[in-house]
Amino acid sequence: MLPVNELYSIEELRLKAKERLPQAIFDFFDGGAEDEITLNANRQAFKDQFIVPQGLNDVSNVDTATNILDHFFSFPCAVAPTGAVGFGWRGGDLAIAKAAANHQIPYTLSTTATASIENIARNVPGRLWFQAYVLRDHDFFFKLLQRAYHCDYEALMITIDLPVGGKRERDLRNHFSVPFKFTSLNLRDFASKPRWAIPMLLGGVPKFENLVGMRNTNSYGENSASSVGKYYDASFDWESLAKVREYWSRKLIIKGVQSPIDAKRLVDLGVDAIVVSNHGGRQLDGAQATLRALPAILKIVDGRIPVFVDGGIRRGSDIFKALAMGAQGTLVGRATLYGALAAGNEGANRALEILLDEFTRTMQLTGMRTIAEIHHYGTYLLANNK
Repeated sequence: MLPVNELYSIEELRLKAKERLPQAIFDFFDGGAEDEITLNANRQAFKDQFIVPQGLNDVSNVDTATNILDHFFSFPCAVAPTGAVGFGWRGGDLAIAKAAANHQIPYTLSTTATASIENIARNVPGRLWFQAYVLRDHDFFFKLLQRAYHCDYEALMITIDLPVGGKRERDLRNHFSVPFKFTSLNLRDFASKPRWAIPMLLGGVPKFENLVGMRNTNSYGENSASSVGKYYDASFDWESLAKVREYWSRKLIIKGVQSPIDAKRLVDLGVDAIVVSNHGGRQLDGAQATLRALPAILKIVDGRIPVFVDGGIRRGSDIFKALAMGAQGTLVGRATLYGALAAGNEGANRALEILLDEFTRTMQLTGMRTIAEIHHYGTYLLANNK
């Protein structure tokens, strides 16, 4: 297949990753819950939104930079948390984090990353956010926050859309679980991709480094795959979140917001930003597409805190559409993940290069010279034809 620098879309990176990985591993990252209605709806919502360009503006130079949460973004995008990346590419978490730093955007480390809080902080010169799943082991959960604080992570992201795990039928059909439970089906699958299997055999199965030492589990992450959420705290509520707000003195971002009612309560609680997200369609199947949920949440937030959106972003024009609708920024998860699964740091960098190039090109083709202009003219830039 073509080298990474000759791949020109996120979809081509996805296909390169698919070619390299066993089906069970690829499906774990690529798939969603149940019938994958929400997974597909996220992407379709962007396809259904059309752009109305404005002509006769000098777009020989455009500025993609913006300021969100009191910090510089080279373009209005951050890398979303993606867990277990090391199962697809050894060192993949670090590869994505370095690509984000290279592009001057934040990187969000997942609780279930295969790299530790400390390892990422030591080796990545860029801006770091830490995403925390709320664990039933509360002492361990708050120790994670303390570790992130001491390593100078500038923001904490709490995910609220995973009280229990979704039903991921691709994983069940593929006999995929973590730790691996070997069957004749998945052994044949793993053996069919020696470029993946040999490094895994030589280096050993990656660990979920941030979960080492947690009670009632092991560092190989029994709370992954179809049993995801096994050790998460389904009792976590508004009172519990208020305690986190009191404990964490830096920026607090809440991810997994889909209800305007929740958005209002979060603003009142004093969080610093929210992410409109449905976990990429990996948990509740039938949840509405995030782009469709965005307008009602923006209306009730009314500019008091930044609103990000993720889910289904595969093109720079998707980022443009989200901003024209009123979002201050976007998160991308699978886009950089596909890049890393295809070719490590080179692939993750390529993913961000593609998105930035497409976003810049979309700004020029629509006559927008700054992010502020996209927000100002947003009402006139979009036409929903469906």
